[in-house]
Amino acid sequence: MSHNLYQRIQDALFAAPEREILTLLDGRAIQAAELDQRVAHAAFVLQAAGVKPGDRVSVQIEKSWMNVVLYLAVLRVGGVYLPLNTAYTDAEIEYFLTDAEPKVHVCAESRRLHAESLQSEVDGLQVFVLGDETGSFYQAFLDAQQTHQSADAVVARDADDLASILYTSGTTGKPKGAMITHGNLSSNASMLTEAWGYSASDTLLHALPLFHVHGLFVALNLALVNGGAVSLLPKFDPDLVLDALPHATVMMGVPTYYTRLLQDPRFDRSVSGHMRLFISGSAPLLVETSDAFFERTGQRILERYGMTETGMSCSNPLDGERRAGAVGPPLPGVSVRVVGENDDVLPAGEIGSLEVKGAHVFKGYWKLPEKTAAEFKGDWFITGDMATLSKDGYVSIVGRGKDLIISGGLNIYPKEIEDVLNDQPGVIESAVVGVPHPDFGEGIVAILVGETALDMAALEAVCREKLAGFKVPRRWEQLDVLPRNTMGKVQKNLLRLEYEDTFATA
Repeated sequence: MSHNLYQRIQDALFAAPEREILTLLDGRAIQAAELDQRVAHAAFVLQAAGVKPGDRVSVQIEKSWMNVVLYLAVLRVGGVYLPLNTAYTDAEIEYFLTDAEPKVHVCAESRRLHAESLQSEVDGLQVFVLGDETGSFYQAFLDAQQTHQSADAVVARDADDLASILYTSGTTGKPKGAMITHGNLSSNASMLTEAWGYSASDTLLHALPLFHVHGLFVALNLALVNGGAVSLLPKFDPDLVLDALPHATVMMGVPTYYTRLLQDPRFDRSVSGHMRLFISGSAPLLVETSDAFFERTGQRILERYGMTETGMSCSNPLDGERRAGAVGPPLPGVSVRVVGENDDVLPAGEIGSLEVKGAHVFKGYWKLPEKTAAEFKGDWFITGDMATLSKDGYVSIVGRGKDLIISGGLNIYPKEIEDVLNDQPGVIESAVVGVPHPDFGEGIVAILVGETALDMAALEAVCREKLAGFKVPRRWEQLDVLPRNTMGKVQKNLLRLEYEDTFATA
């Protein structure tokens, strides 16, 4: 039996070959059987380029239907898909390609010359260009299509064989390549199918990028393994989303998508009432956003928790309490625990390090066996997130372990302070970071975004009322926006750099 994820997707496509599986912004639709044929043609191009099972194929292109086809073609031939953020610089791309050593790199025309300059450093590297139905890869695909040249049957893979390498954000040190197997992806798709009641009758509104675990593995994989239709938008745009919503049943997004929809008066129950499910992830969903969405639509956004190395691990329930501020119980087949500094399992409600285990947990870091070993305790993966576990099994993420502030020898969790600040009138959002302090080790800086100019003295007074004195920020700043990455996560590493000299003369 082959465990190639594409075999599972192909079976779902063949179950209803005439179903319109991909609908595009320009009104075109690709049927299920037609999608499989296009994947077979693209797979032929890859095999003609010498891609064999286990070879890496790196991709830095804009989102399109051909992006979907290329991803599936890599799976089909047994290759290892390496998606790269379109915002990565040439220097970053050089690192990824020399580290992963792909057989084929597919990029935009504007990136071609730099990619070709790396051929002397990456043995056997071939560079293709793919744009919006343009470029050398698209032409080779068309040639294969017109001459009826297709790859053979889906290449058999074991569950432990690599399907993808995704590089982590690298906020501390060099980015690490997380090795994701076919078994990881298949198990996660099965967990989510069960937890979210996903089926072929669903239509997914897909506005996420395809270079990240959220858009690629959570959203796209889940829809395709169930034979469900995908409404493929090139990016998130409120106008495009509002036009597509009437034809969808499920939407996945980052919190920013939902805050922007709430800012649009057209978004109300008349356009959202038919939706089965709104899902949020990749960054914390503010309780205020969750409550405002519920008031506007009558539906509670389902928040879940995952990371590059694990895919999804926890989710608020489809049926049952979707608890604002929590990411829900573990998914089917996932075990979680919260441990203290001495590796003792902590009782309910206490903050500690979140660890998970299950078939969804990645194989390890590419070329980094020592780093891999350091991140595991037997079968348990150390997520790096600080969390609490309620008596009834709900996980709440307090923050990243690296975001922990130690001031005067006392542990301070930024989210506790942020929750107080975000609850104050006029505060849109906040970020709390620790920076070097000559006396306390670290001093607390609060950076806020407000509807208008904020009264920092009043906010400090509220913090003194609601928090222990050592948790009250010592510096207050207001910005127009907080720095975020492409998935909507606040880049606290940039804020720490910006304010690292705050207490230099304190």
